[in-house]
Amino acid sequence: MRISTKGRYALRLMLDLATHCSGEPIRLKDVARRQSISEKYLEQIISVLNKAGYVRSIRGPQGGYVLQKAPKEYTVGMILRLTEGSLTPVECAEGGGMCDMEESCATRILWKKLDDAINSVVDHVTLEDLLDWQAEQIHDYVI
Repeated sequence: MRISTKGRYALRLMLDLATHCSGEPIRLKDVARRQSISEKYLEQIISVLNKAGYVRSIRGPQGGYVLQKAPKEYTVGMILRLTEGSLTPVECAEGGGMCDMEESCATRILWKKLDDAINSVVDHVTLEDLLDWQAEQIHDYVI
């Protein structure tokens, strides 16, 4: 399984909104500058996040975007599944009788274990955790 730029950038966008949350809307061009991501690409991603209710758009000259909920309420899994779809490494790990060998295939056990491990990580790491990790990295930096 490989996470696309859309999924990675969506996560960076949400983290940026959480990092710079001051009650004021955050302009997409500011996020684009800080994250070194094309504003046009971020517009596509923010549209998906907005439709899902993850962010709220505020119009006008002082407009921008804000998170709809607290960072602790967003998991990495929520954001990645929204932008990537399924995170399952192979189709047969999802079940559903897609393979004639499903009942006797030893590799399916491996794929299911891998799927469970991926889901366990992404569903237990929140934006708040990422904020904490980010703060630790900044404080661990020594010149």
